[in-house]
Amino acid sequence: MKTSTLSSSDMVKQEIKDICKDLVLSDDQLLMVMQKLDDEIRKGLSKETHSQAIVKCFTTYVQDLPDGTEKGNYLALDLGGTNFRVLLITLDGQNFDMKSKIYAIPQTLMLGSGTQLFDHIAQCLALFVKDLNLQDQVLPLGFTFSFPLQQEGLTKGYLVRWTKGFDCSGVVNEDVVALLEAAIARRNDVKIDVCAILNDTTGTLMSCAWKNRNCRVGLIVGTGTNACYVEKTKNVECAIPGNYAPHKSHMLINTEWGAFGEGGVLDFVTTEFDRAIDENSINPSKQLFEKMISGMYMGELTRLVLEKVVNAGLLFGGKCPSDLKKRGKFFTKYVSEIENDAKGKYTNCREVLAELGMRNVSDQDCENVRYVCSVVSRRAAHLASAGIATLLNRMEEDNVTVGIDGSVYRFHPYFHDLMTEKISQLQNHKFDLMLSEDGSGRGAALVAAVAAGHR
Repeated sequence: MKTSTLSSSDMVKQEIKDICKDLVLSDDQLLMVMQKLDDEIRKGLSKETHSQAIVKCFTTYVQDLPDGTEKGNYLALDLGGTNFRVLLITLDGQNFDMKSKIYAIPQTLMLGSGTQLFDHIAQCLALFVKDLNLQDQVLPLGFTFSFPLQQEGLTKGYLVRWTKGFDCSGVVNEDVVALLEAAIARRNDVKIDVCAILNDTTGTLMSCAWKNRNCRVGLIVGTGTNACYVEKTKNVECAIPGNYAPHKSHMLINTEWGAFGEGGVLDFVTTEFDRAIDENSINPSKQLFEKMISGMYMGELTRLVLEKVVNAGLLFGGKCPSDLKKRGKFFTKYVSEIENDAKGKYTNCREVLAELGMRNVSDQDCENVRYVCSVVSRRAAHLASAGIATLLNRMEEDNVTVGIDGSVYRFHPYFHDLMTEKISQLQNHKFDLMLSEDGSGRGAALVAAVAAGHR
């Protein structure tokens, strides 16, 4: 009997696969992730366990989705990073017109007092409204505030903690709507009625629901990851009575699922690379699901795997370029670019490697780099899919549309297809995935429109 011998390149491939094997998740592992996430969501929704829950499932108090009949002028304020946007959205049935302006938040304000921050925002709002000559109109405003919020009503949201480089004093545990309203009142030069506060996942869901009545889930896969979904009101035990309409059958829940995995529940799928990312992060042992999926960490995860493969002598002849040894030097956009090369072509891959100081690399090296990128991005897509499949099973509805925003989903060449395929394998409900356009801005105006219409 003839024994076949593997060629040296096949042996190298096999050894690289062995290094990556813990990053490749089986359907059984993903079903276990779903089971654990569902348990965590139940804890978040329950009155008894909400305060200790890891997946917080914050109540948004949004109970009405847009139906396409909204009319009028609405403002949206979108604060989620180092700048913020102010938008004026004019709705008339299925037509909408949008004017927007971006304002910077200087570093000094990100670290100053809350009063200074909100005075700056109110000043920019007033300038925007006056530029459009609308200072005499009462304008309903939807406020997208993409930081962890404990909401007690549609217009009451307390900041749980600052993230994304902000550390303004006097805001944590305060109602940010009241802080904004106070800053607008101090100026007393425009008529703005803050109708709702929400985060970017809710904005994404609302924005997609305006175009597509079946939208029931909002997902972000960008710098971070989070999801919101429509839950049956009777299951939302943690909602505060008096702040919502119990006769309405549904309510939007902001899961804050990035925190999933704290307390060891995801240890069975955590790899040495995840542990290294976590130990070197600014929030060790927190946001573990996010660290396995989102754009903030994907490039660094890939770099750690590549570094191990080079050190094992399986790539670049065992010589590690100095930039590949440096934390943060392999950007997440590289993953999308490398996977975007046509099969058998390595143009983008060679450009990326040249930026890292590696020239004259072989096709085989490029092929292996691409394999590592694909393992990391595929796992991210599969974990996000397990999350969405969990929500679809909870809702038990068919033909649900999932509105998705974020740079990873938007720019990675296969993320959409990987998710469509995997969600189908993990659960039996019909669904489709829809890219959100301008979710958090337009969504905030739509929440304001729906809220103003129901007052």
